[in-house]
Amino acid sequence: MRTQQYAAPGRLPQDVVLLNSYQKPIKRGEREKWSSKDIYFVSDSTGILATNLGHAMIRQFPEVSFHEERFPFILTKEEANKTLAYILKHSGGRRPIIFSTIMNEDIRRIFDHPEVELFDPFRAFLEDLEGCLEAKALRVPGFSRHVDNITMAKRVEAIHFCLEHDDGVRTNEIDEADVILLGVSRTGKTPVSVYLATQMGLKAANFPMTAEYLKEYKLPDALRRNARRAVGLTTTAELLHHVREKRYPGSSYAKLTTCSEEIKQAEQILNNYQIPTISTAGRSIEEIATQVTQELGISKKPAELNNQS
Repeated sequence: MRTQQYAAPGRLPQDVVLLNSYQKPIKRGEREKWSSKDIYFVSDSTGILATNLGHAMIRQFPEVSFHEERFPFILTKEEANKTLAYILKHSGGRRPIIFSTIMNEDIRRIFDHPEVELFDPFRAFLEDLEGCLEAKALRVPGFSRHVDNITMAKRVEAIHFCLEHDDGVRTNEIDEADVILLGVSRTGKTPVSVYLATQMGLKAANFPMTAEYLKEYKLPDALRRNARRAVGLTTTAELLHHVREKRYPGSSYAKLTTCSEEIKQAEQILNNYQIPTISTAGRSIEEIATQVTQELGISKKPAELNNQS
C-alpha cells in the first residue's frame, strides 16, 4: 500500500508522473473481487480525518492492494472539478473509491459522480446528529483541529519537555512529567513519548534501563519517587533482537541472549516497584500511547469506567 499526497491537480508539479499497475478482477464463484483498487481522500482541510477513516475501513480487506492519494484543502468548485478529472483520468474507468470530508455541499456534490464510489461520513452521520440534537451543525472545515491559545501553549510546552527529557536526560526535572516511560533500549520509548506530547499534550519523559540499573535491579531515586506516573515498555526477545540487529549488526548488544536477559531483568525491576508494563510487540504507537494513559488513569474515559476496568 502506498500513499501519495498532492494539492489539487491544477497545482501538480510538471514532472509528477503516476504509474499505476492495474489488475483485472478475480472471479470467485459467481462474484467478482478486485485484487487492487484506487482510493482517493479528498478534504477541504488537512484530509487527516478522511485518511484515518478510510484506512480503518480498507485495512479490513488485506487481500486487496490499494493505491492511495490524498488531496487536502479543496476549497473551490474549480479545484474540485480538476481533482475529479484527475481521478477519473488515472483510474481508467475502474470505479475508484473516494473518501470525502468536504463540508461545502456544492463542492461535495461534484464528487458524487456516477463513475466513482463516494463515501461521505459527514453526510451519513451529521444530518442524523442534527436531528438528534435539534441543532444545526457549523459545517466549518477543519473545526475539530482548531485550538485556542491555551491549548496550543500546553501542547508546545509538552513537546519541548519531551525533547528535553528524552533518553534519561535531566532526570532532576522528572517530577514535572505527566508520564514517565521506562524500558530497555529499542522498546519504543521515544516515539511513544513524542506521540503523547504532540497528540495528547502530555509532558512525557523516558528513561533507558541500562546495564547499570539492570544488574543492580534498581531504579534511580527520582524514578522511584515518581513510580506512580511511570509505565514500563517491553517486547519479545525476538523482536528486540531484530530491531537491534538492524542498527548494530553482529554486536553483543543485538544478540538474542542479551535481549532475552535484559527484558527479564527489566520486567523484574518494574514488578518490584509495582510499575505497570505494556508490551509494544505488534502494536501501533497510537495503541501503546492510549494504553499508557489508561494505565495511569489519565485517559478520557470516565473515572467510574476506569475503576471498573
